[in-house]
Amino acid sequence: MTGASGTPYGVRVLEALRDAPDVEVHLVLSATAERLLRFEAKRDPDDVRALAHKVHANDDFFAPVASGSHRFLGMVVVPASMKHVGLMAAGIGLDLISRTADVCLKEKRPLVLVPRETPLSTIHLRNLLTLSEAGAHVVPAMPGFYVHPRTIDDMVDHVAGKALDALGVDHKLYPRWRE
Repeated sequence: MTGASGTPYGVRVLEALRDAPDVEVHLVLSATAERLLRFEAKRDPDDVRALAHKVHANDDFFAPVASGSHRFLGMVVVPASMKHVGLMAAGIGLDLISRTADVCLKEKRPLVLVPRETPLSTIHLRNLLTLSEAGAHVVPAMPGFYVHPRTIDDMVDHVAGKALDALGVDHKLYPRWRE
């Protein structure tokens, strides 16, 4: 989770991944993500860390996920700040989040980005296009209304479910079209 608004999306993805069978969840929180968890999600970062099987400091380049030789399914960055999108698009592994994204791209593993920024500048759009062309899935935090959401949680579940779909993880966060 990076320092963009949208931490409820990240928390919901973590909860769903924790419930998914045969998925080991590694979590990296940026310092700003921790502050935003408190501010906008009213969540203690330690409670959010407890949703993961393993937690790594954002400056820990010795974490297993920093290496291409470590086998893992992929990565979801939710919310994805434009700072981290820019680092990833430039291939700059400044911290563990951007380094692990680089590993996913070079190893051809799923990298799912859920940007939560509006409006998007031309630079933001170019960086997202660069990442998409490199193989990342860009899943903007745009809830669909065809599922007839009734609550904010329903809208959060839809975006979180779309991110999990891009990662290839089964879930029941929202009803599928015509199901």
